[in-house]
Amino acid sequence: MRRPRNLIVIGFLVFVFLGISALLARGLTGAGNERSRVLELLQAQAHGDADAVLADLPACRAEPACAQVTRERTAQLRRPGDVQILNYQPSVQVALTRQTGTGRVAWRAGRSLPVVQCVRVRRDGPLTGGDVELLSISAPIGAEASC
Repeated sequence: MRRPRNLIVIGFLVFVFLGISALLARGLTGAGNERSRVLELLQAQAHGDADAVLADLPACRAEPACAQVTRERTAQLRRPGDVQILNYQPSVQVALTRQTGTGRVAWRAGRSLPVVQCVRVRRDGPLTGGDVELLSISAPIGAEASC
């Protein structure tokens, strides 16, 4: 009689362990997903494609003032060459639920000088869907400045 009960307890513990491991793994990959989305945004910005930048920033696109500033900034930050992220500090290290934060990115295109910008991000954790939504991107800031 004890053996079936032990097997049930062990099976339950294994199930719980695997579930928690899966949620944690999904939560830890959120920073990589965020970085990928920011890279897409920077590529559009460096190519001077304001429409693509605003497509990546739906909240900004909905606000006429934000959209206008983003169009002007995109024109100013146009750079030739491939975009490279030199340093990225994600908005949140591990998000288990929905969180909004600010990431800091240093990037350059081709042989241009580095540009540092802040990116406002809403990130869902594995408990809330795992989505990444970019909200806005700042004007360039100083190389050592914080967001």
